Amino acid sequence: MNEHDLRAQICDVGKNLWNRGMVAANDGNISARLSPDEILCTPTGVSKGYLTPETLVKVNLKGEILEAVDEVMPSSEMKLHLRLYELSDKMGAVVHAHPMFGTVFAIKGEALVAKMMPESVIAMPVIALAPYGTPSTLAVADSVEPFVHSHTACLLESHGALSWGPTLMAAYLSMERLEYTAKITFLARMIGGERELPESEVEKLIGMRALYGL
Repeated sequence: MNEHDLRAQICDVGKNLWNRGMVAANDGNISARLSPDEILCTPTGVSKGYLTPETLVKVNLKGEILEAVDEVMPSSEMKLHLRLYELSDKMGAVVHAHPMFGTVFAIKGEALVAKMMPESVIAMPVIALAPYGTPSTLAVADSVEPFVHSHTACLLESHGALSWGPTLMAAYLSMERLEYTAKITFLARMIGGERELPESEVEKLIGMRALYGL
């Protein structure tokens, strides 16, 4: 994807997050790999529903600003994003948001591990909980690092959620999946209906993951 299109897609993802209530005010941040050594990221202090392509900041893997308008600064969470890019040269994008139901479980301090829906078992069988780290510090990156190669998203304890993937769309869809799973879990508990699929069915579904490239 060329730079013009990638900038536009980051803005689209930001608007989707905002429209779906996954971020409030200027919360959340998005980044995507433009080249092996260049990252486009959202600026600090800007609503994700009102991003514009020219205000996105270009940085290198050291976090040094390569391009920015009007001295706009990158998100304060860039340390977290850059750690994921450092860990895998296949990392294409990172999305951080505060989806309502996912954040409720993050505040409660509970990972989502129940195997209730076939789609979730195939696409995201476990949503791990990364231990709390002070926002905008390397402690958050340290807490997420153990899950990068085995998951596509996780809850950030008492904070929100993080998703990642080889493309920006993949990372965004993982955030949607995380929030959908959290909402289903919450609502099922409200009616006393949280129940898991039989273990034999879970094993079959996990065996199908390769058919979906997972």
